[in-house]
Amino acid sequence: MIRASLTAVFLVLLLSCACWAKPNGSKNKKPKQVVPAIECDVRAGKINVSEFIVKCPAHCKETKQQVYGTGVFASISSICNAAIHSGVITNSGGKVIVRKMAGQNIYKGSNSNGVRSLSLPKWRESFTVSVGKPKKGVNYPSTLDYVPSRPTYVKTSQKEDKSVTTALPATAAPEPTTVTPEPTTTTTTTTAAPTTTIPPPPPSTTRARAAAHKVRDAGLRRPEAGSAIRRQPSSPVGPAPRSTDSDGSHKVPLDTTHTKVEPVDAWKPEANLYESGFSMREQDPVPRVPEPVSQGDPNCKVDLAFLMDGSWSIGKRRFKIQKDFLAEVAQTINVGVAGPMMGIIQYGDDPVTEISLKSYSNSRELKSAVDKIMQKGGLSNVGKALSYINKQYFSDANGNRGGAPNVAVVLVDGWPTDKVEEASRLARESGINIFFVTIEGPDDNEKQNLVEVNFVDKAVCRTNGFYSLPVNSWFALRKAVQPLVKRVCDTDRLVCSKTCLNANDIAFVIDGSSSVGTGNFRTVLQFVANVTREFEISDTDTRVGAVQYTYEQRLEFAFGQYNNKGELLNAIKRINYWSGGTSTGAAITYAAEQLFSKSKPNKRKIMIVITDGRSYDDVRAPALAVHRQGVIAYSIGIAWAAQDELEYIATDPDKEHSFFVDEFDNLYKFVPKIIHNICQEFNSQPRN
Repeated sequence: MIRASLTAVFLVLLLSCACWAKPNGSKNKKPKQVVPAIECDVRAGKINVSEFIVKCPAHCKETKQQVYGTGVFASISSICNAAIHSGVITNSGGKVIVRKMAGQNIYKGSNSNGVRSLSLPKWRESFTVSVGKPKKGVNYPSTLDYVPSRPTYVKTSQKEDKSVTTALPATAAPEPTTVTPEPTTTTTTTTAAPTTTIPPPPPSTTRARAAAHKVRDAGLRRPEAGSAIRRQPSSPVGPAPRSTDSDGSHKVPLDTTHTKVEPVDAWKPEANLYESGFSMREQDPVPRVPEPVSQGDPNCKVDLAFLMDGSWSIGKRRFKIQKDFLAEVAQTINVGVAGPMMGIIQYGDDPVTEISLKSYSNSRELKSAVDKIMQKGGLSNVGKALSYINKQYFSDANGNRGGAPNVAVVLVDGWPTDKVEEASRLARESGINIFFVTIEGPDDNEKQNLVEVNFVDKAVCRTNGFYSLPVNSWFALRKAVQPLVKRVCDTDRLVCSKTCLNANDIAFVIDGSSSVGTGNFRTVLQFVANVTREFEISDTDTRVGAVQYTYEQRLEFAFGQYNNKGELLNAIKRINYWSGGTSTGAAITYAAEQLFSKSKPNKRKIMIVITDGRSYDDVRAPALAVHRQGVIAYSIGIAWAAQDELEYIATDPDKEHSFFVDEFDNLYKFVPKIIHNICQEFNSQPRN
């Protein structure tokens, strides 16, 4: 009986332990990532999180939600259509990781995966998309905040109203702070606020940033959120122990005897830093006088990126020779804000930015930075590196100035280990002038080992020899400094800076006859504006002129009259409808005399004729005359336009330059086709 009772008690205890252990085991189970779903029309700028994951529905491509940019998109773009454009997801939907970044001065449009992205001159915020596979150890928000928090401005004290204003998020409660005054010590205890894995950036003001700089200049670093400033167990006037930030850097004790410290964020304005354990015995190091900003050589204003070979095949000794070569180039080229700016990417298996274009504004500091570069190792994946500079390196965030030609100089030991042709083509079409410096290139016996035959000619801007410098030996590399600098500074010969979007004189010849009507004429002007919007407009880039005609002709505006895209679009909008007959031939002759006779020699001359009926005069002779002058002519016919006349006007082949629509409202459909044809013709020009 006793034995049976003991057995029963033992079983009850065993079952109880098992029940207690079960919840503990469930606590260790990793929570599943919840991915919030969004609609096709959700734009990145409407979500107040810096990095997040979302799930896109199917069939977003059909919604035609607008996308601006390529690779890096403006935040007014649809997230889902940007992901389809980048190839991150297909039209069937899927998960996407979105990461926000600073805005850019230009977003280039392109056609990819069935989604046409548009150009945009400038926007305040950008974002990139990647495959929606969560990073290890990172938890993305399970819900999305669509309403941006507005900052509440808190003045720290009446005495310092003019110098410091602290911005706190309206949704965040102030952290409780307890200050206990003592004769010689002050103890401050701060309760840590809960944090998320990827919090949105807190709003701030210019004055708050100014206060932060004052504290850093005084030698004090602001504590991380949730940290506490405590009195250390040492004498009030003894040296304070050095504390360490989470990033491993040391905080230097502050001498407050002669230094006024401005309050920042959650710091208590009345707190006495001297009483909090900061010592007056340790003096801050004397700040180093910053290197003066050099203006540089104004005759060599280029944005120059070197792709240095960091592969294992090069060895340590030759890697050092390569660094010496780059340092000498930096010295010779005279780096400065009004001249050349120089950056470096090291490539191996993958490219890595060593120095951005905006890192150094004088040759002395740049040379010092080059000397500190360490070899990464790996293969010689030049194709990957060229794709990297095209999509990421030449950006506003890295210091790309826009008005200076983009130049990339590839240093390669022997030959690349991947293909370069496609990446080079895309880089050239983006306006990057590619040079190759090949050291100890393949001989006849080694050419069988090449991944891509004639890789230099397939990569460089032009195959005329100007863009390639073969060097027989690493020890002779130094002799290539002067010839290379001379070539990259010859901006008149950097022909790849000219692209299909920035190297044209475009004349619109617009039918203003009575058959068009006021409403349809406004539709035609909208079509003209939509085409114009795709180009880079300035006096040195694409210029646009317009002629309206009936029986007579009128110059609406000439090439170069409006060199700002906004002003140009407004000028198109202001064109008044004329009304009258239709003399298309005379209008073509008038455009040749008033516009193309004043065209610049380095511009491609493009004429776009828009008409809705048969001309009362002959169009063949005037069209043939402008063709002989090198004008590329497009004809757009609407409703009653004569097909034979459209073909006479258009440059051969007719099917690529002549278009017809039944109704004015369908004109917009031909904007992408016209832009595509203009760029295709430009990029198919011989490269010799």
